[in-house]
Amino acid sequence: MRFRDKVLLISGASGIAAATAKLAMAEGAAVVSVSRSCGELDDVVLGDLTDPATSREAVRQCVERHGRIDCLFNVAGASARKLGDGPLHECTDEAWDHTMDVNVKSMFLLTREALKVMLGQPIAENGLRGVILNMASVAPMAPETHYFNTFAYAVSKGAAITMTKVAAAYYAPHRIRINAIAPAVTRTALTKRSQENAEILDYLRHRQPLAEGMIDAADIARASLFLLSDESRMVTGETLVVDAGWSVST
Repeated sequence: MRFRDKVLLISGASGIAAATAKLAMAEGAAVVSVSRSCGELDDVVLGDLTDPATSREAVRQCVERHGRIDCLFNVAGASARKLGDGPLHECTDEAWDHTMDVNVKSMFLLTREALKVMLGQPIAENGLRGVILNMASVAPMAPETHYFNTFAYAVSKGAAITMTKVAAAYYAPHRIRINAIAPAVTRTALTKRSQENAEILDYLRHRQPLAEGMIDAADIARASLFLLSDESRMVTGETLVVDAGWSVST
């Protein structure tokens, strides 16, 4: 029961977000999700995370119901391949703007509102005021240029890693930890195209040998809970790669 009496605010309500929320609740957490739709969860604040009002309302409701925010997990994100994301010279304005809004701006907005609350909280028994975890990806660190050549997506996840490092440096003296998690290809709605492509699935069996294909969302959730829990309370400013061997396979 690592999360007994802890309050977790999480963006997203399906895939990795839902898997993490369910595991956290099983370990005693009170969880509030914020998302465009209810997805797989019951307690969801509905709204567009690219709108600053949505972040303010989600944080307000979380504090109103539970009194504090111990953990924030920024999961919600998107790929804009259908809007024209691809190699840099082919990437459309629409794809770039949509990807940056959903993957970077939304993370900035929700983190900003959560930090305002965390900074005003007393230091807990674990020595912290709060913990933040950001969703990154292996895409900017170990690019793949044939099947997953989405430039805007990779850059947005690189921005998440940078945001994590820079914020962690500032907020460590305030007893707030900030880390990122970088999965490889995981079985979620975001990877539906890949799940239906036999050639990509065959490629992933080689590129992600520990999973023999796509990674289960629950495996990313378990690693995420480690970074959100007191088991990692001396870790900040780091990006944990959870890629089933992607980075060391060619």
